[in-house]
Amino acid sequence: MRAWNFVVLVLFICGIATTGFEPMTVAQNRSQPTAPATYDPLAVTNDKLETLLIDCRDERRDRDLPLKFYLPKMQAPAPVIVFSHGLGGNREGSKFLGEHWAARGYVCVFVQHPGSDESVWRDAPLADRLAVLRRAADGENFTLRVQDIPAVLDQLEKWNGDPQHTLHGRLDLQHVGMAGHSFGAVTTQAVSGQSFLGTARYTDARIKAAMPLSPSVPAVGRPNIAFRTVKIPWMLMTGTHDDAPIGHSTPESRREVYPALPAGNKYELVLDQAEHSIFTDRPLFNDRLRRNPQHHRSILAISTAFWDAYLRDDAAARQWLDGDGPRSVLNDADLWQHK
Repeated sequence: MRAWNFVVLVLFICGIATTGFEPMTVAQNRSQPTAPATYDPLAVTNDKLETLLIDCRDERRDRDLPLKFYLPKMQAPAPVIVFSHGLGGNREGSKFLGEHWAARGYVCVFVQHPGSDESVWRDAPLADRLAVLRRAADGENFTLRVQDIPAVLDQLEKWNGDPQHTLHGRLDLQHVGMAGHSFGAVTTQAVSGQSFLGTARYTDARIKAAMPLSPSVPAVGRPNIAFRTVKIPWMLMTGTHDDAPIGHSTPESRREVYPALPAGNKYELVLDQAEHSIFTDRPLFNDRLRRNPQHHRSILAISTAFWDAYLRDDAAARQWLDGDGPRSVLNDADLWQHK
């Protein structure tokens, strides 16, 4: 394979390629004023955000986890959303999500996973990058990732209770959501209810709602067995062209997760003509289809309504989500369902 193709492939996986397309900013996402009684998941009233870069030290595993916080400009405790990046990515990815969710009043914690992050490929020769990324998508890194999440939640509890820390008293850790893209979706599924060999061994009960972006069925075993143990609300998002160059997931297999979930607060969005990169900030060089700018708006609106409904117990958000609200931000060919 030519060297340029290796560069394109790595950029595809990591979601860090740049093009002339710029993602919508928080300000651009702000919708026009509406009647006070109308629920609008795209409206933001607090777009003055701050970011914080800090490492989480897991002494037990001798492991440092880089974190990026998107913080609303408020001191009152806010619900927390933890985000896990895809293979070869970093804590800077999917910024459009962190900015909007924080502007809606959530503390967003974007976790970087050493061993399956950008460090895997960045210093490798071009000809070796595909191979090192494939090796990084292994069981060892899966285990590290699913252990990273409780380690981060443990540290958040310590920082929240430390009067000397900048995060003191700012985190509502009774209302924690988990989201992730690709390998991050695999991570999210594991810590929020998926079972392995019949046991939900990695589930962290502190997580109250989850959002796998580009979900995957298990490599071993049947989906209906793996997902029957999911007890909390799940929001699945994918696209009709949601393929990836590493792993065995296809657009069709990603659609097998939703039918396997038990009924009760489960949702699926399938964006028409959307590729794997749609959950990243920019389209990538080897995307085959032109990106639809409506898709980011749809993702932000529906994800926000989901968090509002299940992390804030917002009745208006739940009514919007379970009613006709989602269709108002979707294209006709997009698929939306819930059970």
